[in-house]
Amino acid sequence: MTEAAPDRRAALLRALMVALKAEGQAPCLPELMPDTGLAHDHIRLRGTGRIARLPKQSQMRLGAAENLAYQAACFTRASMSGHAPHIYAVLPPSQALPRGGLIVEEIKGRAACLPEDLPAIMAALAAIHALPMPDADARPPLLDPADPLADLLAEIEAQAAYLHAAHTDTRAMIETHIAALRDLAASKARPPKRLISFDAHPGNFLITPEGRAVLVDLEKARYSAPPLDLAHATLYTSTTWDVASYAVLEPHQVARACHHWLGALPETERAALAPWILPMRRAMWLWSMTWCAKWRVLSGAEAKVAHDGEDWAADNSEPALIAHVRDRVDHYLDPATAARLDSEFGLLADIL
Repeated sequence: MTEAAPDRRAALLRALMVALKAEGQAPCLPELMPDTGLAHDHIRLRGTGRIARLPKQSQMRLGAAENLAYQAACFTRASMSGHAPHIYAVLPPSQALPRGGLIVEEIKGRAACLPEDLPAIMAALAAIHALPMPDADARPPLLDPADPLADLLAEIEAQAAYLHAAHTDTRAMIETHIAALRDLAASKARPPKRLISFDAHPGNFLITPEGRAVLVDLEKARYSAPPLDLAHATLYTSTTWDVASYAVLEPHQVARACHHWLGALPETERAALAPWILPMRRAMWLWSMTWCAKWRVLSGAEAKVAHDGEDWAADNSEPALIAHVRDRVDHYLDPATAARLDSEFGLLADIL
C-alpha cells in the first residue's frame, strides 16, 4: 500500500527539516503550500523569502541527482531574463528526501488573469527567448537537440502510443495532424533555436505588484523553437488547465498576444520566428493531447518504489488535484473539444 497523500505531505515537513539541517541551512518554519502540480510539492520557508521545491517525479525521466542538476540549470539560466526565480541551494538526494530538492526564491504575486495579463506574459517569454545562446559545450545538461523539430516529433509519437485511451474520433484527428507534422519535419525549413521553458502555461506564471510576469515552474527548459512557449501560453488546453488562471481566449486575443510577443523580441529575430507561430502551435497542441492520453493510462499505475525517473501515479498527489487533472484530460480528449480546437487553427491563420 502507498502512503496516503495527506500523510505523505505531512511527512515531507519532517523530512525537509532533517535535510535542511544536514546541509547547514538556517532553521525556519516550514509551511506546506497547496498541492497544485503533478511533479512537485512546495514548502514555504517562512521568514526567508524562499521556497523548497521537492520533486514527486522527473518529467524528464532522469535519476534523482540528474533531475536536480537539470532543474538547477533551468532556474539559473531562465532567471538571467529577470522573469524567473533565483535558485539558492540544491538539497541532494538523501535518506530523508530520496529525490532531494531545490531552494528557490519566493515570488510575491497573484495568479495570471487573462487576457489582461497576456502582454506581461508575452514580455516575459520574449525576455527568455532573447537570451544569448551559449556555446554548444555550455548548453548541457539542458536538452539541445541538433534538430528540435524532429526531436519534438519523436516525443509526440512516443506519447501517441497511448492514444488507444482516447475516443476513436479524437485519435483520428490527432493522427491526421501528426502526419502533417511528419511532412513538415521532412522539409528543410527549421525554426531558430533559443532557450525555451516548454511549460509556459498561464498557471505557471505569477504577476508581481509591479505587473511583471514571472515564470515560477521550470523543469523542462531546453534549446528549441520559441513559438512552442507562445503556443503553450495561449492554447485552450493551457488557458483552461489551471483553476486560478482559467480563461477561454478568442482567436483575436490570441493573435494580439502573438503580435505582442513578436514586438517584444529583438527586431532581428521577428522575421525568422513569425512563420513558425502556427506550425509550432499545432505541434504544442499535439504534444498536449498525446500527453493527456499518456496520463490517462499511467495515472492508474501504482507509485514507484524507486525514487527516480517518471511517475504519474495518482497516489503521488492529493485526490482533489487528481480529480481536477482527470476532469481536464477527459474534457480535452472529448471529440467535441478536439474538433473545436482543430477548427481554431484555421480561424487563427486568417487573422494572424
